[in-house]
Amino acid sequence: MIFVEELRVDIRLDDQVAVITGGSRGIGAAVVKLFSECGANVVFGYRSAASAAESVVRACVGGSERVVSVRSDVSKMSGARQLIDGAIGRFGRIDILVANAGIWPADPSPIEKMTEKEWDEMMAINLKGVYTVVRHAVPHMIERKSGRIIVVSSTAGQRGESFHSHYGASKGGVISLVKGLSTELAPRNILVNCVAPGWFDTDMSEPVLSKPAEARRIASGIPLGRVGRPEEAALPILFLASQMASYITGEVLNVNGGNVLCG
Repeated sequence: MIFVEELRVDIRLDDQVAVITGGSRGIGAAVVKLFSECGANVVFGYRSAASAAESVVRACVGGSERVVSVRSDVSKMSGARQLIDGAIGRFGRIDILVANAGIWPADPSPIEKMTEKEWDEMMAINLKGVYTVVRHAVPHMIERKSGRIIVVSSTAGQRGESFHSHYGASKGGVISLVKGLSTELAPRNILVNCVAPGWFDTDMSEPVLSKPAEARRIASGIPLGRVGRPEEAALPILFLASQMASYITGEVLNVNGGNVLCG
């Protein structure tokens, strides 16, 4: 039985094996902790924040016996292979993949000033980083005739984002990838869905939300009157990973406090 303040969750993932990218902070760390509390064995990747990754492991139910961190750069095929191989080597299978790793630079990047390096880095991490882990995880799911893939996109992937057009484009590509994979993999009993968060109180958004005037402006545009907590994104991801979502595939679940009502 899990409690997140007033939220009560009674979903179990006992003995399932979950791989989560970008698990050392923010929404990814919340997913790692929640999945471990729900009984899953978890392998999560991180790119550079080793101390943060160690803290996440220590905070999890079962600790290092059931939760493993792997340093891996999923923008490269070799990094994704290292992460997936680590999960197979430790637990023998993969039941759930949460492709969460992503970046969002707080500083505006007008298209007339955006560099090729900025564009390429965004696409490599946010879009290619989904492809690489899916590419290496799916063969194991096909072999078991079962699997769940949940990809973290963004409301920016549906409506675009001014001065962060490369971010919106990368997250829009993620949604299109989910749509295509959902029909491709459905005959294999692999469900593919997407969660699209809005504003959340994470390290990634801290440079903006730490400014009181900006934080007030953003909150005022959200019907619920506040930004989300990482746990409030982790819970819908847990739902999609659970048996409660056994007949859902190809969907985009918006988690944004009503800020952007996308169809």
